[in-house]
Amino acid sequence: MSFSHATIEKNVGWLIVLVILVISVGGLVEIVPLYFQKSTTEPVSGLKPYSATQLAGRDIYVREGCYNCHSQMVRPFRAEVERYGPYSVAGEFVYDRPFQWGSKRTGPDLARVGGRYSDEWHRIHLLNPRDLVPESNMPAYPWLDKPLDAAIIPKKMQALRTMGAPYSDAEIAGALEEVKGKSELDALIAYLQVLGTAIRAGGK
Repeated sequence: MSFSHATIEKNVGWLIVLVILVISVGGLVEIVPLYFQKSTTEPVSGLKPYSATQLAGRDIYVREGCYNCHSQMVRPFRAEVERYGPYSVAGEFVYDRPFQWGSKRTGPDLARVGGRYSDEWHRIHLLNPRDLVPESNMPAYPWLDKPLDAAIIPKKMQALRTMGAPYSDAEIAGALEEVKGKSELDALIAYLQVLGTAIRAGGK
């Protein structure tokens, strides 16, 4: 059989096989080298895995679908850097499973929101955003002001440790004590307050 261009286009079977082959080779060439680059596999200086409270807050962030309106990735463009801060690098997200980069920006990017506002500002903003930003179209989250159920957090920390997060036995054992008495609102604020702080603290 002659494998001319016209022959391949007319033979659906061969066309499918060759398209899959080309995509596979292209994907491998682009993806595999990333696993051997330190900039994509090693944490930036100062980066720590989420504490028990922050981890619980991250779960609430995901549960409430915050990623549907807020990205967490500053692109390397002047307009982005001037508005949000240093552009995002892969080493910031080595402990994020899954990462929350997103692409939708109904609201501002949150990659560098940590430390920009006080806990009280976040509390008011989450309970009723229009108390602080009258033109905001963000929904209010009054139901977050309830006790935090974090029974699964120690097991989750153990699972994350098997995937590379450097949690100590003491951190896992003390997880429930750390979150004791905290509300879902407290946990979400703790998570927001740590976003992007490793880079701003000098990580590279």
